[in-house]
Amino acid sequence: MPIAGVELGGTKCICTLASGPGEIIYQAEIPTADPDETLGAIQQVLRRWWGDRRFRALGIASFGPICLDPASPLYGHILDTNKPNWSGVDVVGALSGEFPVACGVDTDVNAAALAEMAWGSGRGLADFSYVTVGTGVGVGLIVNGMATRGLLHGELGHMVIPRSPGDDFPSICRFHDCCVEGLASGSAIKARLGVERITHVAPDHPVWDIVVNALAALCHNMVCTTGPRRIAFGGGVMNRQPHLIPRIEAQLEQSLAGYMRLSSDRPYIVAPELGDQAGPLGSIILGIAAETDAATPPLEVAAE
Repeated sequence: MPIAGVELGGTKCICTLASGPGEIIYQAEIPTADPDETLGAIQQVLRRWWGDRRFRALGIASFGPICLDPASPLYGHILDTNKPNWSGVDVVGALSGEFPVACGVDTDVNAAALAEMAWGSGRGLADFSYVTVGTGVGVGLIVNGMATRGLLHGELGHMVIPRSPGDDFPSICRFHDCCVEGLASGSAIKARLGVERITHVAPDHPVWDIVVNALAALCHNMVCTTGPRRIAFGGGVMNRQPHLIPRIEAQLEQSLAGYMRLSSDRPYIVAPELGDQAGPLGSIILGIAAETDAATPPLEVAAE
């Protein structure tokens, strides 16, 4: 039986039935709208797959912030978010409750990072980062082979950074005046330009200088804290503006000023090898991991 996965994104959700990158059986795309409408549509897809052929595990890769502490009564709930009406929604309970299979849960960006490490640009690396720049800015940060945990999962898109000189445009983040997401996400770029779409914004438009400065500052802080061996940039903005990737690497190297040297295996900042499938396949790898964890007995039992 295959794995069922749900990537719950800020703009759209992708349901995937697969065993791996070469074995995608079905995919369904659902717009991210009102929570009841969105989760109801996802439930219908999962029920149909369960009725047709079953699935052996479920992976849920959700936008954050989301509580990932199994001991917390809020486990699987979306926490305070910029996304209207989603704060407090029990995503995991709504999607996994009726299926008697192991369920793996993490952020959408952590899941994408793990997928790239298994099947893409992060192969062979234990320290890796996947950054998505779309509706928001999310960062999947893997350190010593594991996604970061602590007070919460990583929320590096809300890292406070210095503004570009002369930039006084209001942040689109209701929590922070100068975080990466508030200044350089797709939503922020649209607000800056007063447009609905940024697909046709010219590569030499001055707005990209602000975006590059913000994303290079994000990378600088990651390099100086956890030192990922490689950083992959995905998401709608990066996919449509590939000229940004080499510019971010050049700005990063300039800001490090020789104090820390990037890997000689260049480029250091890359596009994800899985492309738009990094997120959907991330949900599949969460399901695979959950199935493995469920089948592994505790250490003391294994020793017997």
